[in-house]
Amino acid sequence: MAEARGERARHWQYEELPGVDLLRARYIRKSFVRHTHENFVIAAIADGVEVFHHGGGDQYAGAGALALVNPDTPHTGRAGVPEGWRYGAVYPSPQVVAAIAAETTALRGTPGFVMPVLDDPYTVRMVHQVLRATDEGNALAADTLLRVVVTRLLRLNGGTLPRRDVRTAGARTAARARAVLEERMAAPPTLEQLAAGLGTSPFALLRAFRDTYGMPPHTWLTDARVRRARRLLDAGTAPSEAAVAVGFTDQPHLNRHFSRIVGVPPGAYQRERKNVQDARGAASVPSGTWQRNRQQNTRTYGTGPRRNPTAPSYGTPSVWGSPSDSPGSPSE
Repeated sequence: MAEARGERARHWQYEELPGVDLLRARYIRKSFVRHTHENFVIAAIADGVEVFHHGGGDQYAGAGALALVNPDTPHTGRAGVPEGWRYGAVYPSPQVVAAIAAETTALRGTPGFVMPVLDDPYTVRMVHQVLRATDEGNALAADTLLRVVVTRLLRLNGGTLPRRDVRTAGARTAARARAVLEERMAAPPTLEQLAAGLGTSPFALLRAFRDTYGMPPHTWLTDARVRRARRLLDAGTAPSEAAVAVGFTDQPHLNRHFSRIVGVPPGAYQRERKNVQDARGAASVPSGTWQRNRQQNTRTYGTGPRRNPTAPSYGTPSVWGSPSDSPGSPSE
């Protein structure tokens, strides 16, 4: 869990939902810089308003709406009202979404979302139920509800993503520049050096790169560094070592950019990953000890005594469903 001046966030994984990242957060002054995700973003707004730049304009998602972003799509994020916004999010991988789409929809090709904002309080509640189920170790409910959420969103707001063919000369140059930056991430060339090596001018390369990837090369490089740092942190690399490996000057430099893209500092991010790895190796731990540890590791921000000491009844909501099919409000 990460907290700063009233802002609270937890970014974690649940071992029974492979290929899915999870987030619960309240942000007030937080501002996400332009970035992308390798996974889909399904963010369910519980309170307040989030504003995010997407597709050439600002999008507004208030309470009862979902902010939906396809993989590798540049976007930002900030509060749309003084009190900020509170939300829960699931980040399923393209493979997870494709498998669900193939089983439950008629979509062909690569599935994705058509509109970046969808007003659907029922699905908002289901997203929060997914998070609550992972907190409580209810793997059956978490898996079931996630599949219902993805299926419902694809049926209400799904389509086939266009193929990203590299056809124009500018797009081919941008792709070559990206490959160079990936290879030389820790010690990248200047824009002039990069352009000269590709046989073009700096401003021509800048325009081509922005047109192809939605951001200039230096912004894309920061985003790519954070992505690679996440993989290193997942593998157990210390944040200070990961920072240098991807080209940041030191750990504070990584901390600043990581928090502005992922939403939590790298140390908090890695601790949650370690909790998942520890859980996978906990088979030999006595059951009583495991239960106590799991309860400690799954605490969420702002959680007081449980109103209902028994496990909730999640039901079996249909894909189309109605708000009366599920509990009345997100449990945080």
